[in-house]
Amino acid sequence: MPGVSIDVDTSQVQAMLGELLAKMGDLTPVMREIGEIVVTQSAEAFEQGGLPGHKWPESARVKASGGQTLVDTARLRNSITARASGNKVETGTNVVYAAIHQFGGKTKPRTIRPRTKKALVWPGASHPVTSVRHPGSKIPARPFLPDEDSLDWNEISNALTRYLV
Repeated sequence: MPGVSIDVDTSQVQAMLGELLAKMGDLTPVMREIGEIVVTQSAEAFEQGGLPGHKWPESARVKASGGQTLVDTARLRNSITARASGNKVETGTNVVYAAIHQFGGKTKPRTIRPRTKKALVWPGASHPVTSVRHPGSKIPARPFLPDEDSLDWNEISNALTRYLV
């Protein structure tokens, strides 16, 4: 019985698969790029006043004197960082008031006392006072770190494709 035999050199395919496996072993470079994507998206939220589809409510400061919500000193905006490792990326901030702005909430009631003077004075007060009881403030959520629904998945997919190809 006659037969036909074809030999195919698969060394190139095997080399490509070897490279792919090596890249899959340590994803730090692509995780770093994904972290940069998230940090950039967060910076855009500060510029645009919210994440896509989630415009922030104006703060009392902005209503009274103008400016941008969450950008008075830019400390929060400038604190967003990313840290990448072999299989994950973490983005966030070490600013203590970040969580209440990201998720919203109510501040605790507290007593306000003067720091450098003997009394507190403000426009409309009938006399100076030595302390004021503040009932707390309700802070609406103003998410600046993208969550699963607002992440730029197309850009992340492109980064993964570029890394693996």
